[in-house]
Formats: sequence, C-alpha cells, structure tokens
Amino acid sequence: MKTKIFLNLPVKDLNRSIAFFTQLGFSFNPKFTDDKATCLIIGENINAMLLVEEFYKTFTNKQICNTATTSEVLISISVETREEVDEMIEKVVKAGGSEYMKTQDYGWMYHRTFLDIDGHHWEIFFMDESQIPDQV
Repeated sequence: MKTKIFLNLPVKDLNRSIAFFTQLGFSFNPKFTDDKATCLIIGENINAMLLVEEFYKTFTNKQICNTATTSEVLISISVETREEVDEMIEKVVKAGGSEYMKTQDYGWMYHRTFLDIDGHHWEIFFMDESQIPDQV
C-alpha cells in the first residue's frame, strides 16, 4: 500500500466548504463523505478531511484554534505553471476566500497565499527546480 496523507481540518459549515473547494476545481471522495465530513482530494495520495467542528472535536482534547488570530497549519500545493497559481487565486477570491499575503517571486519559485472560508492558510506555488540557486 502506498503511503497517503490525510490532513484533518475543522470547518464551520460542511456544505459551504464543499461548495468553496468545488469552485476551486477540487473533487471529493464519496467513500469518506457524510453529513459530518468529506474527503477533499488534493493529489493522488494527498487528501484533506474537512470535518464539522463538533465531529473534529471527537479526535482531540485540544481546543480548535481561532484561525483569525492563530496559525494552525500552512498547507502548500504545487501546480505546473505560474499562470495556474494566478488562476487559483482568482478562483479563491471569486469563491469567497481571500488572498492573504503579498505574492512572492524568487525567479525559480513563484507563490501566492490564501485563506479559505474557515481561515485555513494555503499556499499555491510553481517551482522550477532546474533554476534553484546553489544556495537558497
């Protein structure tokens, strides 16, 4: 069995989160979807479980962080081109998310960040590994 990654993120409104990520072009695994959770497919072996906050709380004794003031995780996703980075941010804003930080362009790597509708921090980046300088 190949190793798979399942990030788990609390969400306030599951249907609203599904609509948001659908507008960004993502799909979901129906095997792991019900009224408490859904499995957002990020890549072949990378998924994010979006869990209604009350259900999320059954997996931890810790408080759910306030994403308006606290960073819990920074999720980075690579894409094939710089244009795809820009297209994703356009979709994010149109779907109700927000661009979060200033665009970073290092020549060999280009990235932009956004907050989803629950305040989770995402980065979308393009990287040309053949152009990475000897000392980064």
